[in-house]
Formats: sequence, structure tokens, C-alpha cells
Amino acid sequence: MNTTSSSPLAAPATGAELLLWVAVPYVCLAVFVAGHVWRYRQDQFGWTSRTSQLLEHRWLRWGGPLFHLGAFMVIAGHVVGLAVPASWTGAVGIDEHLYHAGAVWAGSVAGVAMVAGLGMLCARRLLSRRIRLGTDRSDKVLFPLLTLTVLLGISATAAHNVFGGGYDYRGTVSVWFRGLFVLAPRPEAIADAPLLFRLHALSACLLFAAWPFTRLVHVWSAPVGYLVRPYLVYRRRGTAAPALPARPAGTRPRAVGGTGGRRS
Repeated sequence: MNTTSSSPLAAPATGAELLLWVAVPYVCLAVFVAGHVWRYRQDQFGWTSRTSQLLEHRWLRWGGPLFHLGAFMVIAGHVVGLAVPASWTGAVGIDEHLYHAGAVWAGSVAGVAMVAGLGMLCARRLLSRRIRLGTDRSDKVLFPLLTLTVLLGISATAAHNVFGGGYDYRGTVSVWFRGLFVLAPRPEAIADAPLLFRLHALSACLLFAAWPFTRLVHVWSAPVGYLVRPYLVYRRRGTAAPALPARPAGTRPRAVGGTGGRRS
């Protein structure tokens, strides 16, 4: 697959580029960190995904696993694509063609699974009156923002790397992303990226800013301990003992199964 990279990253950034690709990401990251600290200190009992399985389970049975499996694959793909430089993958024998072919097809499968699962979860929340009444304000912000971010990412991949001529985002978007975390921002690296990639990046920043105030905080409380916890053994309760006949008032009860009488 042919890939096209952007122009050299030497042009100075404009004020708008500094605002969008430096100020906004750092503000969102600050809210992400401070918001988690505040949420943990103020709302530990609300640190949950607020399951609604008892209200409806048919859609959740398929939508939940599909969404989480797709999300794990998408996160893994983003970690490799954004955090790992192309020189590292090339050093282990993965050239650009092989990398992009694997990223496109694996990302397509992950995206379809994630969209299908998210669609089921959103549908059950809209169509089930009991679940809709239990939807709080944070969910009303989270689900549209999460849906927007996912659809923009899939649209960018499909438009440029599936049906288009190909776009090497590791030479532009990834450079900008890594620069934020080493305190050497490169706004010019993403400024000339295709519009869908830039919109996807901005929506992801907003999603990270909203993260601490939504049900997404439960990902930091994954029940990893269940993998090594001993099995719980459940035993069937035995048949109840037959009820004893009523005894007259003032008499002492006899021992069950005893012989009666006094010991000599």
C-alpha cells in the first residue's frame, strides 16, 4: 500500500495551531489527572460502571463483550501506532507496508466490533424505558462523545488507508502525540494532517477531559485479582430437619436423639 507523508515539520506554528495542538491537549491532560484525584477523594462509592444488567440483559450479553473486546484492540493499536516510533518496528523486521496492512485490517475488525457493541449499548439505553430513566447526566455526555470519537477514527482509517491512497500518520500525528509527553510539543506535526485525523485527535482530547467524571473511571478498578483468587465452592443446602412438636409451657426440652432419663 502506498503511503503519503506530510510536508517537512519545519514551518513555525501559528497561534491557532498552538491553541489547538498545545494548549487544549495540556488542559485536557491536566483535567484528566486532577479530575481522577478529585473523583477518588470525593466519590469512591460512585467509582463504578453502574451496571444495569438486572434491568435488561439480552442486548447487554452481546453488546458488552463486543464493545470491550473492540476497545481493548483499539487501545492496543493506538499504543503501538502513536507511542512506538516507526524506527522501532523497523528494527524488529516490520516494514511500513507490513505494519500498515496489519494495522488497517486489525483496526477494521476492532472498529467494527467496537461500533457494533457500542451501538447495542446505546440502543438498549434509548429503547428501554427503565434504563433510560436511570441514565445520569454524565452518561448523556459520555455516550455521544465516545461515539463521535470512535466514528471519526474509523472514518479517518477508511477514507485514507482503506479506500484512499494511504496516509502515514506515524510521521505526523504520532510525532505530535509523543512530543506532548516529553514536554517538547510539535503542533506543526499535526497541523497539516487530514481533517478527519485532526478531528479525531481533538475529540479524543475532550474524551480524556470528561473521563474522570463518567463511568469510564471503572477501567482503573479492573478486577485483576479475580484471575488469581481461589475458587468459591458452593454447596447445596441439605434438607431441613423435621419440626419438633410443640411442648407444653413450663416444661424443659428433651435432647434430640437422646435416650432420656438421668445419668447414674
